[in-house]
Amino acid sequence: MRTILDSLKLVEIFIACDDFCKQFEQYSMQENDEPPKQRQMSDSEMMSILIFYHHSGFKCFKYYYEQIILRAMRSYWKNPYAYAAFVAQIPRVNFVLFAFLSACRLAATTEANYVDSTPLVVAHNRRKQSNKTFKNLARTGKTSTGWFFGFKLHAVINQKGQLVVFRITTANVADNNHDLLEKLTQKLKGFLYGDKGYLTGLAARLRERGLEIVTKYRKTMGLQAITYKKNYYLSHRGLIETVFDCLKNLCDLDHSRHRSPLNFFINLWSALIAYTFFDQTPSITPFKERIAQSCEIVVI
Repeated sequence: MRTILDSLKLVEIFIACDDFCKQFEQYSMQENDEPPKQRQMSDSEMMSILIFYHHSGFKCFKYYYEQIILRAMRSYWKNPYAYAAFVAQIPRVNFVLFAFLSACRLAATTEANYVDSTPLVVAHNRRKQSNKTFKNLARTGKTSTGWFFGFKLHAVINQKGQLVVFRITTANVADNNHDLLEKLTQKLKGFLYGDKGYLTGLAARLRERGLEIVTKYRKTMGLQAITYKKNYYLSHRGLIETVFDCLKNLCDLDHSRHRSPLNFFINLWSALIAYTFFDQTPSITPFKERIAQSCEIVVI
């Protein structure tokens, strides 16, 4: 099998990481008054390798590093670590990856924004009692497809399919948890579309500060008036499920082979960052454009 990798995408990722790391180092020097340590590989090089892995299509990081980084793309690196040394150095970029994602890779809101959560399974239900890696960290939760052991990714995306804000919780935290929604939506305004799981008593307070959560209504709530525009965007709330599918199937966000909690989070940050570098993301047509298309007169 022959794999074709986009070297231009690797260069794009490295430039973005390197620009951020230079600013991050300047800030660290101002705060700590200490010059950065000289290392065999820079933080930006390591970050680029970790992020580009999620664009490579490989499912084994060791094979990817030894065959692609150390062989096929060896000329891109001045003095790369051997595989074992690289793995030992990975924890040092955990916070830098998170800072890069939070400060530089999140998008702005649009006319319509979507909220949902997806499970991050770290062990099969039958093996959760014997799982030592996430003992006292992961929890058991339930989704529409059944019970699982792990964490949850709560995310808000815009209508362009771009990541706007995210939070990680244990699996037992409900989608409409008040503390979670307060933190997840504290900087958001406008309309936020979700499923029935986001019906909450917090809606009135959120509306006061300019955010309205729009969901389908339960039968017990009776008939409710909804505009054509809201109904249009609400009917496309499956967009966020498509984004989650891309994250899990294309970016390898979710797997149960982690050997430490730190590796779990580094893989998570890297996958989310890799998604933000996609040239095309799932999106929907804005309401105004859709109306204009439906009103076009065809002359024969």
